[in-house]
Amino acid sequence: MPLLSGSRLGPYEILSPLGAGGMGEVYRAKDARLGREVAIKVLPASFSADADRLRRFEQEARAAGILNHPNITAVYDIGSDEAGAPYVVTELLEGETLRSRMAGGALSPRKSLEYALQIAHGLAAAHEKGIVHRDLKPENLFVTRDGRVKILDFGLAKLTHTEEGSQVTNLPTATAGTEPGVVLGTLGYMSPEQVRGRPADARSDIFSFGAILYEMLSGKRAFHGDSAADTMSAILREDPPDLSVTNQNVSPGLERVVRHCIEKNPEQRFHSAHDLAFDLESVSGVSGPRATSRMEAPRRSIKVPAAVAAALLAIAGGVVVGHFGWRPAAPSSPTFRRLTFRRGNIGTARFTPDGQRLVFAAAWESNPLEVFWAPLDRPESVPVGFRNADIFGISSASELALSIRDMELKGSGNASGTLARAPLGGGAPREVLEFVNRADWTPDGQGLAIVRAVGGSERIELPIGKVIYATGTSSIYGLRISPAGDRIAFLESAGNLATVNVVDLAGVKKTLTRLLRPNRLAWAPSGKEIWFDSKGSAGDSSLEAVDLAGKSRTLLRAPANLILHDVAKDGRVLVERYAGGSGILYRGPGGAADRELGWFDSSRAADISADGGLILFNEVGDASGGQSAVYLRKSDGSPAVKLADGTGFTLSGDGKVVLAQHPAPKEGLVLVPTGTGSSVEIERAGLTNVTSAELFPDGKRILLAASLPGKPRRLYVQAIPAGAPRVISPDGFGWSGHPISADGKWVIAYRDWSEDLWLFPVDAGEGAGVAHAIPKSTKLDPVRWAPDGDHMLVSESGSLPARIQLLDVRTGARTFVREIAPADTLNAIHIHTPAMTADGNAYACSYDRAAISDLFLASGIR
Repeated sequence: MPLLSGSRLGPYEILSPLGAGGMGEVYRAKDARLGREVAIKVLPASFSADADRLRRFEQEARAAGILNHPNITAVYDIGSDEAGAPYVVTELLEGETLRSRMAGGALSPRKSLEYALQIAHGLAAAHEKGIVHRDLKPENLFVTRDGRVKILDFGLAKLTHTEEGSQVTNLPTATAGTEPGVVLGTLGYMSPEQVRGRPADARSDIFSFGAILYEMLSGKRAFHGDSAADTMSAILREDPPDLSVTNQNVSPGLERVVRHCIEKNPEQRFHSAHDLAFDLESVSGVSGPRATSRMEAPRRSIKVPAAVAAALLAIAGGVVVGHFGWRPAAPSSPTFRRLTFRRGNIGTARFTPDGQRLVFAAAWESNPLEVFWAPLDRPESVPVGFRNADIFGISSASELALSIRDMELKGSGNASGTLARAPLGGGAPREVLEFVNRADWTPDGQGLAIVRAVGGSERIELPIGKVIYATGTSSIYGLRISPAGDRIAFLESAGNLATVNVVDLAGVKKTLTRLLRPNRLAWAPSGKEIWFDSKGSAGDSSLEAVDLAGKSRTLLRAPANLILHDVAKDGRVLVERYAGGSGILYRGPGGAADRELGWFDSSRAADISADGGLILFNEVGDASGGQSAVYLRKSDGSPAVKLADGTGFTLSGDGKVVLAQHPAPKEGLVLVPTGTGSSVEIERAGLTNVTSAELFPDGKRILLAASLPGKPRRLYVQAIPAGAPRVISPDGFGWSGHPISADGKWVIAYRDWSEDLWLFPVDAGEGAGVAHAIPKSTKLDPVRWAPDGDHMLVSESGSLPARIQLLDVRTGARTFVREIAPADTLNAIHIHTPAMTADGNAYACSYDRAAISDLFLASGIR
């Protein structure tokens, strides 16, 4: 009996009927719990009489419910009415079926390709979950009002039996399982194996897809007869007429794709919907007989002969003078054209959806980051109107995802900000969420995948609020969604190593490759590879590619630092040529001016001796061969002495020993003598991912910011050289500077992804109730305890100049001490937390030099 408007079906209020057929009745309904309208399909009551069929229905509906893809209708719920008839609740769609859309005859090749790509991506997402449709036909494909194609009734194709004696060529769906001998599918779109009653797999869906694509392009069914027997005979033995007979605008490449789908032998078809989608994308730019190459070189490009196999990029001054080595087997030479010409630092850059313009953030001439757009054929750029902002990405609808009001994620090394959305044409940004590290748009331009910090870990969410993947203490960066929207690629770092990873929408993560210093990544146009930059050991860089099976190849080598920003649909690439570094400012007791005591290209101060005479620092740039190296230098400017490879944390009180960490992959802790003597290895006792370490004043213990496998970071105290680590903090704490008081009784640390400092007793143990947040300590970085034991020298996070203050650890009261800044402020973009003596009279402070940073458009990289 039909349901009446206003009646209820479980928690749903029936609003109006939408249609009826052999598979049941469909209604528009309202879910009052979530305030949304839904579609409810009520299946015939006969389903409930067959326990096996009902079980299969529930199993299939649940399987369909796990599919989360823009081209598959979302299943929200299942249930049964008072008569026992099962029903399924799905999203409510506005539009028409593909059958209705094709009522006027053939679609254009462009529109057919547009729909076909969406269907292929939806099939690929389902097949990856082991779900086969088995009844793909135009009636089960829905075109929404905004042009999105949705596949209907996944999981329901096993439900109805063939009507006996029917002689029509559009027989209803047969159901049973995949058992041999049972006909399953809709006649006219069945695969040969389905007609023969053999098991159906993903290749059967591909056959049905080919029949549908043929019909979209030709306006005629691929397999059709006067009777059911004639139609089945055509499927088994006949090939449809060439598409060129019915539509002369169909390219040979597109016709080959269709023919490959409808091969009689499943072994000769596409083996996966991913492969099918890739081939469709490859012909999408050549859908007409006179189409030109998609890889035409842009105007005013610099072309280099294949014998040279290189493109020259300037290291300074902006002219093209550097050398890009090219893979000998490459089919063509790349071309490069410089896009930006001002001095400063590039944030993030993206192609606009049409591929004709560039949107990027830059800090020109030491000004704050600002968002610009520029045509690709002219050097002028125009401010969009967003200052103190970087971009995360731009949607297919030209909406920007911005990072505004930057905040520092102290525990992760990642910059964090407030996620906001804004139209590219300008207007006030709409804030969405704080503490977001990365974000990327879904292909439909409607949703965002994000990386944000929550509770001591970083996590990927899609949509916002739904966790796809979460880390322990490692950092996630370089987030990009695949062209199909079914996977997320990201970089994850722990220590000196980083990994290139993919995670699907069900949260299944796969690590594809490991490397030392990548910056960013992007999907190849095919969606089959991930492209990323990789920094070499001597200032060189490369662009690399890795496929989803983990097979890697080199796209390009260059002697300059390259950062990958974006890859366009036609394969053009946005790359940044970057040259930067860091130095060390030193001022001794009674000194009137700072002196430069940096050594090589990227010197980072770690500690200073009690008398200010020795500086411990790490070289982290090209001179150290891609890994950090530990150096000691006297404050008189005499040559620095290399102590070890790895990272130096702190000097002992007498300056005779350095606590350091070996480089990857070992990453163990070690005491290194500054003079004669042997190094002493320290047992970590199961702790992993040590982000900071500090010697206690007595030299017998160390403080660690580390984690147990799979757990968030905590603070631990451990005896030297071995002992059981003892936890002294809850989850998610770390530090900068030197956190241990002179008497060794107290530690000042910060909670990851928070902005207040906390005071911990060393010997009271976790949960003793004496740890507390220090009042008024927002956005302060610890530097070193003052001699009185009641105050801490602190630096304001991210300030330039660095403002040093004396903080009362009990009351939060602050007293200004001094400012630290390079004399040439135009060439400094960031100043780090200084290493400082307890009395504040001597310091060594690292600063980042302004980069020489330019964007280039690269064509011909394959």
